[in-house]
Amino acid sequence: MFTKKQIIGQLEEMGAPRGGVVLIHSSLRAVGETEGRGEGLLSAFIEYFTAEGGLLCIPTHTWANIGKKDVPTLDLLYPKTCIGTLPDIAASHPLAHRSLHPTHSMAVFGRGAEDFIADDAKASTPAPPFGCFGKIHDMGGHILLVGVKHNRNTYIHCVEEMLDVPNRLTPEPCELSVRYEDGRVEKRFSHGHRAEGIGDVSLRYVKYEPAFRHYGYIKDGFIGNAPTQLCDARGMKQVVELIRARSGGVELLSDFQPLDASLFV
Repeated sequence: MFTKKQIIGQLEEMGAPRGGVVLIHSSLRAVGETEGRGEGLLSAFIEYFTAEGGLLCIPTHTWANIGKKDVPTLDLLYPKTCIGTLPDIAASHPLAHRSLHPTHSMAVFGRGAEDFIADDAKASTPAPPFGCFGKIHDMGGHILLVGVKHNRNTYIHCVEEMLDVPNRLTPEPCELSVRYEDGRVEKRFSHGHRAEGIGDVSLRYVKYEPAFRHYGYIKDGFIGNAPTQLCDARGMKQVVELIRARSGGVELLSDFQPLDASLFV
């Protein structure tokens, strides 16, 4: 069993920054048994990343509710996510400030969290550059992939929005809804993710990993038993932008073939 002290020690050994902003995607199964289970792991993350004024971000996505009859897309009365145990715990944590993005909300911990999440309420796309994901870039933050790969790295969706990559969003917005804690329901409209002829484009984001590593934008370590990547948000955006520029805008994620090294070396 991994204790909180051991988890914090692993973060220190990896060089995970304190005092900045960090977004965590995770697999508790990959981490293994921890003191206090998922609650204990989240407690270790909160202590480490917020003690010196930093922000900890945990995605609490609810996109699986799109199209469900009589089910709000984001329901603050029923803080259940569609992406795993740690997000479920974070969504209802008493220290969390949860953004009001109808499909890609985020639970944020730390001083300044309320200001950080405020613009998500204006979102009309899944990962707008002015929202939480974009602010991670602007603030020089990091993405921590704990036991998962870049197919779970939602931040890259934001990078593609920043770069205006074609064939990534539905042409028309769909009607969504947010139910507040007082029971009030508010309609929202937002485009969704769609890549014609590709399907789930995020499955192909793993193709970028060798390029990120080439430029030193990934540090490796462990959280519990889980292989973990600490990824530089600004660096990843720069690499994707370089690759797209060298490709002349050609679609590079239509298959799972590795990227030609000439696109980034």
